[in-house]
Amino acid sequence: MHVASPDFWISLLQIIGINIVLSGDNAVVIALAARSLPPARQRKAVVWGSGAAVVMRIVLTIVAVELLRLPYLKLIGAALLLWIAVQLLVPEEEGEGHGVAAASLAAAIKTILLADLVMSLDNVIGVAAAARGSTLLLIIGLAISIPLVVFASTLLLGLMGRFPIIVTLGAALLGWVAGEMAISDPAIKAWVDAQLPFAHYLAPALGAVGVVLVGKWLAARAGESQAGGASAPHAGAAGENRGLCSVLLAVDGSAASDKAVQEVLALRAEMRDMQRMQLHVLNVQSPVHGDVTSFVTQESLQSYHRERGAAAVAGARSALDAANSPFQLHQQVGEPAATIAATARELGCTLIVMGTRGHGTAASALLGSVARRVVELAPVPVLLVR
Repeated sequence: MHVASPDFWISLLQIIGINIVLSGDNAVVIALAARSLPPARQRKAVVWGSGAAVVMRIVLTIVAVELLRLPYLKLIGAALLLWIAVQLLVPEEEGEGHGVAAASLAAAIKTILLADLVMSLDNVIGVAAAARGSTLLLIIGLAISIPLVVFASTLLLGLMGRFPIIVTLGAALLGWVAGEMAISDPAIKAWVDAQLPFAHYLAPALGAVGVVLVGKWLAARAGESQAGGASAPHAGAAGENRGLCSVLLAVDGSAASDKAVQEVLALRAEMRDMQRMQLHVLNVQSPVHGDVTSFVTQESLQSYHRERGAAAVAGARSALDAANSPFQLHQQVGEPAATIAATARELGCTLIVMGTRGHGTAASALLGSVARRVVELAPVPVLLVR
């Protein structure tokens, strides 16, 4: 594949995109492995650990590229890549966090390297498929994308949490690459070229669309299961809230979330008896991949979620305190929509208020945004603020 050809640059962008989307969990391990070190050593741990991981991953991917030249292995790889893409859209629960905290520079580097080795199967398969047999292409792609993930890990994780469309597009990209991979297998390529030339366009498109549809369907079922399994409010909750307006305000630190806070303050100001509103402020942190808990302790994960949650509710707390508006703060980890709906049920709330992220109707239908899912799952009315 020539450097000047459009296919080269398309494949390069695919490699970079796959690495950014699939390396989120690796970035979490990097951040958690280095956080227990003194500030002066944290950067060294990230640089040396990630540098070793980059070299290791390049070697593994070159091996994968060579293996994919064998008949039928691309078909197997495509099936595995489709499974990885679908799982990317399905929320996962965190494990018990039995990893070991890294107390030294050497231990942190070892943790980063081991985690990248164990957790990079999806990256290796995806990148090998996107490289289309070009060793130069995969080395350039990895050289660009891995440092991006390493040094901007916190930013990338925040962006993926704030804009779920990034993950959805990443899953669709994996589905597209899987479709291309399947029809280019040496065992069937000649037959496809002769009998089904249109499959070169149809297979990738079906892979992308199929991944998103199946992934979103499974995610919806998982959300309903989580919401349905939540405990009902205790017997006294309804009695305690009788005559009260019990509001659950879901916040995430976004601009729309800040507007939702102002809407709640406006509602409280309109009430004749302002004390008759019970306000619960909730922030939900999405769980990290279960594999992460093999390398970091539960204490580190809890601290990680606690810090991110505190940053997400800081604006709401400041606004409510300034308005002298009392509230109860709740911070949880789980699939956001299901957790918001379940918390409203447990607390006996009569209204949920939350911001949207500006998705229009068509985008919401495609992406299954948190706001839309809350409306579907919530046992009470939901006020969405844009």
